Amino acid sequence: MATMTVDQFTEQVRAALGGRLKALVLFGSAARRNATDSVDTLVICDRVDPALLSQLAPAAGPWIREGHPAPLVFGESEWRDSADAFAIEFLDIKAHHRVLAGRDPWAGVTVADDDVRRQLEHELRGKVVRLRQAVLATSGNPAALGAAIAGSVAGFLTMLRALLRVSGEEAPAERTALVAAAAARVGFDAGPVTALALAARERKAPKLNPDDPQVVGYLTAMTRTAEYVNTLPTRSGGR
Repeated sequence: MATMTVDQFTEQVRAALGGRLKALVLFGSAARRNATDSVDTLVICDRVDPALLSQLAPAAGPWIREGHPAPLVFGESEWRDSADAFAIEFLDIKAHHRVLAGRDPWAGVTVADDDVRRQLEHELRGKVVRLRQAVLATSGNPAALGAAIAGSVAGFLTMLRALLRVSGEEAPAERTALVAAAAARVGFDAGPVTALALAARERKAPKLNPDDPQVVGYLTAMTRTAEYVNTLPTRSGGR
């Protein structure tokens, strides 16, 4: 059972970094109000060097041992310069976040639609290829294939949220509604993706064979989404 609260973690990070801390941000499922047991956090500081990581480690260690992901750590200038490289992640954090300490990190930071589109296509096509590899590599091992697919679901949902936003739609926080909205826009069957998304939320990895409808439907949905992103027009706007 978790014993360290977000407020306690915040105070420990403040104490560890002092004036070097510029922002501590909560994001992900906790900020979308459908929190799981783990909480994603972002630390922005004056700069990242070995000394800073050593300062942060005593606060981060107990937090990680509670089952939370290690914080994402950026220097101030690094954060401002990374919106093009991590457009999907930045867009997702910007849409749902809560500042726990310091200032809001979004002043002067814009996520360009074209950067989102390019990263979406790159990431989606990569996921499709890797998932095909997993189907071949786990042939005859339903547990391994189920685990491989379950491990890809969270990333795919992040991409669906980014796709809806860059297409001018709201991205629902709830998984079933998110998949339904993306399926309606792209044109894939929401059923298999929804079933796998709900199983992943419960941290369940189903045993699957390559010809199972969930596997076929999931691969089809991911492939069609990549193809759809490729048809999106270039835009000069940002978010």
